[in-house]
Amino acid sequence: MTGAVRWPAEWERHEATWLAWPHHEPDWPGKFAPIPWVWAEIVRALHRHERVEILCQDDAVREQAQRCLALHQVDAAGYRLHVVPTDRVWLRDSGPTGVITSSGAVELVHWGFNAWAKYDNYARDAAVGGVVAQLSALPRHEPQRPDGRGRVVLEGGGIDTDGRGTLLVTEEWLLSDVQVRNSGLGRADYEQIFRDTLGITKTIWLGEGCVGDDTHGHVDDIARFVAPGVVVLAHEADPTDENHRRSLENLHRLHGATDATGAPIRVVTLPYPRAVVMDGQRLPASYANFYIANGVVLVPTFNDANDRVALNILADLMPDRAIIGIHAVDLVWGLGTLHCLSQQQPAAQEA
Repeated sequence: MTGAVRWPAEWERHEATWLAWPHHEPDWPGKFAPIPWVWAEIVRALHRHERVEILCQDDAVREQAQRCLALHQVDAAGYRLHVVPTDRVWLRDSGPTGVITSSGAVELVHWGFNAWAKYDNYARDAAVGGVVAQLSALPRHEPQRPDGRGRVVLEGGGIDTDGRGTLLVTEEWLLSDVQVRNSGLGRADYEQIFRDTLGITKTIWLGEGCVGDDTHGHVDDIARFVAPGVVVLAHEADPTDENHRRSLENLHRLHGATDATGAPIRVVTLPYPRAVVMDGQRLPASYANFYIANGVVLVPTFNDANDRVALNILADLMPDRAIIGIHAVDLVWGLGTLHCLSQQQPAAQEA
């Protein structure tokens, strides 16, 4: 890695968004058919604002993607298809994190990836960072553990930044008994990793993630920066719902938090939709899993009365961007939505 770096906020200028076209039917058992059309809608919403780079499992998947996008009237100049095999399509977690060097150039942080310690087949996903580096012609860095015991295993969905040195993360993800990524590392170790690798000087530790999140508490389902010093927090008002206790504790933590400059954090609450349950399984349905791109914010919606409430809150907070709802009831059956499936490539900046 080249000297000091800064991890830019998601609302800063992107060069591109990286996706992988859906192909793994077991991720949406019994409901895969509509999923490629959700991807087509996502690309349609993004491609006029920034280039979309799409990894396709094989030539047949590439042809399917091209057909779906054409039927959605997506301009072929706004996206590129690459035949690159993946195990799954959650590029927020398998893809690299782009940082800005002191010269204004972009470098990629390629974390170790172990498929959330859930699956045995993840070798292709673990290589995605190298593939993105090759296709984008950007240098790549593989962070090492402070104790010298190999690479740091992390996923992009577990971290969020204001671009000014402040990071959001949960204790459940990295410090609880269920953490399955970097055995032996503690709070101080992670803060050193964030400092050295992402330029973070203030880490805000929240508690637990949302109910139904099988990643062990990723922050991108519960709390997100939308501007310097401003965090939206998914908050459940119903005291009989397990998300109420979790979100109330996180609200208390944020009310006492300051950012890297020492300024207090402003907290704006987002509602949750009513519980989304399929086949007896509670799914991680959350409006906080939105994706901020150039000129647009894509927000998961769930055919719920709170859809409009959440969209209006985000529109008020980000008035410079179009707020677009993407139907996610089928999508969340795969245990992730819009932020989980996307990864931004920051644009280079003037030093």
